[in-house]
Amino acid sequence: MNSAPPSYQGHRYPVEVISHCVWLYFRFPLSFREAGELMLQRGVLVSHETVRRWCMKFGQAYANGLRRRRPRPRDKWHLDEVLVKINGELKYLWRAVDQNGNVLDILVQNRRNKTAALRFFRRLLKGIGAVPRVVVTDQLRSYGAAHRQVMPLVEHRSHQGLNHRAENSHQPTRQRERAMEGFRSVCGAQRFLSAFSGISPHFRPYRHLMTAAHFRTEMTVRFAIWEQVTGAAGRPAEA
Repeated sequence: MNSAPPSYQGHRYPVEVISHCVWLYFRFPLSFREAGELMLQRGVLVSHETVRRWCMKFGQAYANGLRRRRPRPRDKWHLDEVLVKINGELKYLWRAVDQNGNVLDILVQNRRNKTAALRFFRRLLKGIGAVPRVVVTDQLRSYGAAHRQVMPLVEHRSHQGLNHRAENSHQPTRQRERAMEGFRSVCGAQRFLSAFSGISPHFRPYRHLMTAAHFRTEMTVRFAIWEQVTGAAGRPAEA
């Protein structure tokens, strides 16, 4: 799989400015205008529309680069689905995480039936390229039906109290959904959340489990990985 950073050919702004704007937008609950305003404080004049185009073009590429640098997912997967409002209509956001809380995949769908569960299971297996040892879900019957059809040899634990890992993983999405006042379209929500679930967790280590010194060291490493993924590593800062 190609691990080279994306090409910035044709962009008049340096990679440091582009990657920093994308980081601001996906890491913090900011609008495109607010990200541009923060850049203005640093002496960089960039419009909100330019920030939007950068996030659309490079957000997913950065997220994919970060995912490639993570350890392989653990063998216990937690799956869950929640309602999200998109252009005034309720849809379902399906999410899978491993036992360490790493997001494996997300998918926005219209339903939470067997067909939707089958689609998510197949997408998950194809994307990860591996089969888990255990799948943990809530008691939605669609999970059981899809499990029996797609991965019948995998242990399936269905219990509401066992699935806090996946439920807690929805919280950053909920925070961002409120800040954005909802999503405008299914495609837009899928595109944003796919990049968001790859970028935001990279900068959210389990702070409560670390000393201050450990946290600073961990964040230094993570910012170095970010610079490698974006192609800003080794270049002098221009912003």
